[in-house]
Amino acid sequence: MAEEPEKKQADGQPIALQSDPQTASGVYSNLMMVSHRKEEFVLDFLFVHPQRGAKGEAVANLRSRVVTSPEHVKRILRALEDNVSRYESKFGVIEEATDLPKVVH
Repeated sequence: MAEEPEKKQADGQPIALQSDPQTASGVYSNLMMVSHRKEEFVLDFLFVHPQRGAKGEAVANLRSRVVTSPEHVKRILRALEDNVSRYESKFGVIEEATDLPKVVH
């Protein structure tokens, strides 16, 4: 297993992060869909292909699904807000994408 740099828990305790090479390389996603129920949130990370399907529809592949607790989603949200803020302070404002396919619920 490949080892990643040491991470810290919220209480400052170190976490030895380990991963196999395939997981460590990650997956690319250009769309995320979120659903929830009382006990959990489901985060689906998709790749929407630039080419349309045979019938002209957008084609997307599910790349990864993360199922987690509402409490952890709050921590994820806080971590993302903090990291986007630090990123924008260093590199400038991130413009939101406007060319994503419309998702019908």
